[in-house]
Amino acid sequence: MNNIIMRKIIYLVFTILMGSLDILHVHSQGNVVRLSLEEVIQTASEQSPDALMARHRFLSSYWEYRSYLAQFKPKLSLSATIPSLTKSMNSYTLPDGTETFVHQQYTSYTGTLSLSQVIGFSGGSIYIQSGLQRLRNNLDSAGLSSWLSHPVTIGLRQPIYNFNSYKWQRRIDPIRYLEATRRYIEDMEQISITVTRLFFNLIIAEGQLQISRINEANYDTLYRIARGRFNMGTIAENELLQLELNLLKSRADAENARLDVENSEFILKSYLRLKGQEKIQLIPPSIPNQGSVSVSDAIEYARENRATALEFERRILEARRDLDQAKHEGRFQANLSIDYGLSKNGPNLSEVYKNLDDMQQLSFGVYVPILDWGQAKGRIKMAESNNELVKTAVEQESIDFEQEVYLAVMQYNMQKNQMEIAAKSDTVADKSYQVAKARYLIGKISITDLNIAQSEKDLARMNFLRALQRYWNSYYTIRKLTHFDFTNNLPIRVDLNKIIE
Repeated sequence: MNNIIMRKIIYLVFTILMGSLDILHVHSQGNVVRLSLEEVIQTASEQSPDALMARHRFLSSYWEYRSYLAQFKPKLSLSATIPSLTKSMNSYTLPDGTETFVHQQYTSYTGTLSLSQVIGFSGGSIYIQSGLQRLRNNLDSAGLSSWLSHPVTIGLRQPIYNFNSYKWQRRIDPIRYLEATRRYIEDMEQISITVTRLFFNLIIAEGQLQISRINEANYDTLYRIARGRFNMGTIAENELLQLELNLLKSRADAENARLDVENSEFILKSYLRLKGQEKIQLIPPSIPNQGSVSVSDAIEYARENRATALEFERRILEARRDLDQAKHEGRFQANLSIDYGLSKNGPNLSEVYKNLDDMQQLSFGVYVPILDWGQAKGRIKMAESNNELVKTAVEQESIDFEQEVYLAVMQYNMQKNQMEIAAKSDTVADKSYQVAKARYLIGKISITDLNIAQSEKDLARMNFLRALQRYWNSYYTIRKLTHFDFTNNLPIRVDLNKIIE
């Protein structure tokens, strides 16, 4: 039976190419591009609009992940104010305790070099910095200056019993990035599905055009013979008129089929972003020598490889994160701040780095909500409800997920049998039509019987083409759902470095 299918494909290639040659007279000045399904998929994966959008979606996720990693690395920064001018009237406390107003006019210069590091597991941060400040009195004729240095300061900022976003980022963001990589693979396989549909749409259109032209030629021959018989009085006029009507209909069908070919070709070239006036000749693919796909294996591969499986895990973690945030915000909170360093002031720059004085600072602040009229409790209850809702939705979607894989596998396994039946039906219908045509020429059957045989022949041919299309659509659907190439028995991988470069 596989031999029948292969013969049908070879015959299909021949007839389509011959049909294409008939069309080429309107493109005599252009080149002809012969493309196989593999070449069409490769072109679409490189330059189709869907491919470009998939790459940019992945790159966005990649740089988001890089930003996540970067926040846990030390950061070096320099801040400076050069200068800050102040001219104002401000209050001043005299030694005897009375208040007065004085005119102030000065220029300040500040600079701070800081090295900081986030503490992911605790949600705090540590830093070490060095700073220098200069004040210049603009009201003094001599322009006296005062300097203040902080050669080194070490500090710790640590929230206590606060929501730690870093902890949840460490759990969620790597999953989100891995999900993006798998989603990119699925986007590429979806491109294969899309371009396969467009590929076979053009093949089916060309097959329909070939059928229409063969029918037109057959009816033209039959009409000429029938007209001679009518002149001899061996057939009735209504039979001659029926054949003439069939001839006219076949001509109209051929014109419509030609427009369908041009339209299908335009859509395919547009999706592939092929420019120019080149004519496309498609080569129908052969059928892989592959047995049935195991449902259990497909489901296992889908669980291991699909982005949806990671999406389920991510959504559950995000719901738990939101619940944790609701439990901490609006409740008891505390913040610890510790600083230790060295400092010195003086009239000259050379003096502020000698005989340094130590500096310490300790601060512990708390926030205790006393009465919020149930606002915090309401946020917690909402988060708890959303958490349960997400878990329920994920459980149901997991069932649907496995059902989708199961149905896809069953559909794929069925397609080979369907294609064998379609190939055999095409052969039988074609032979039946040839017999009916010969019997009509010797007057053994009516024109109605001939029309029925012709319709069955055309339907069988189109059914075979559509069976080919459904097979390859199922083939790439299985690849998308499982990230596994069952033909070569290998997982599907992509070189993401080529996208990132």
